Amino acid sequence: MNSLTEENYLKTLFVLANESGEVNVIDLSKRLNIKMPTVTSMMKKLAVKKLVHYESYKPLRLTERGKKEAGIIIRKHRLTEMFLVQVMNFGWEEVHEIAEQLEHTHSPDFFEKMDEMLGYPKIDPHGSPIPDKNGKIEWKKYSKLSNCRVGEALKLTAVIDSSEEFLKFLNSRELKLGLKVKVKSIEPFDGTMVISYGKKLNETLSQTVTKRLLGELIQG
Repeated sequence: MNSLTEENYLKTLFVLANESGEVNVIDLSKRLNIKMPTVTSMMKKLAVKKLVHYESYKPLRLTERGKKEAGIIIRKHRLTEMFLVQVMNFGWEEVHEIAEQLEHTHSPDFFEKMDEMLGYPKIDPHGSPIPDKNGKIEWKKYSKLSNCRVGEALKLTAVIDSSEEFLKFLNSRELKLGLKVKVKSIEPFDGTMVISYGKKLNETLSQTVTKRLLGELIQG
C-alpha cells in the first residue's frame, strides 16, 4: 500500500503527463511546490517500487502499474466529487478539498457502492472523465472556447480549471456545463470574447476564462 504522499506524486505525474506529454523533475517540483532534491528522492523510491521509470536528465514516466494506481486514485476523487454534488447537493465549487481527503481511502467496496448509487457516471461535475475500476480513462477531445471563431457555437462540456475561485466566477456569470455558447465577436488584440448564452445576450469573457472552457462544436 502506498502512502498518501506517494499517491499524490503518482496522481500529479499522471495529470501532468496528460497535459504536456513529457514531464521532468522540475515540472513536478513546480506543480507540487516541493524542492527538487525531495522530488528526485521520491522518484527513485517509486522507481524501486516499479511505479515510475526514472533516469537522470530524462523525462519521468509512469509504469503500467503506476498508471493503474494513479488512475484509481483519480477515480476515487472524481466519484467522490460526483457523489457530493448529485447526492449531497454540494456546489461544484465546494467538492475538491473533500475529495482530496477521501481519495486516499483504501476501500474498493466503498467506491464501487458509490459508483452504483450514482448510476455509473462517465464524468465528474467538472466534465472530467472518471477512470474505470482498473484505472483506465476514456479521453475525449474537446475544443477550447478560446479557439472558436465568430459565429461558431459550443456546448460546454468541461472545465480545465476546477479551482474554487474559477468555479465561483463561472457561477457569478451563470455559466455551467450543458449550456450552448455562441461567439458574437473577438477582440484581435487580446482575444477577449463577447458571447451569448441563455438569457445573456452580450457577455464579455477574457481569454484567461475562455481558455479554460471546453466543449463540442455544434451547428448554429
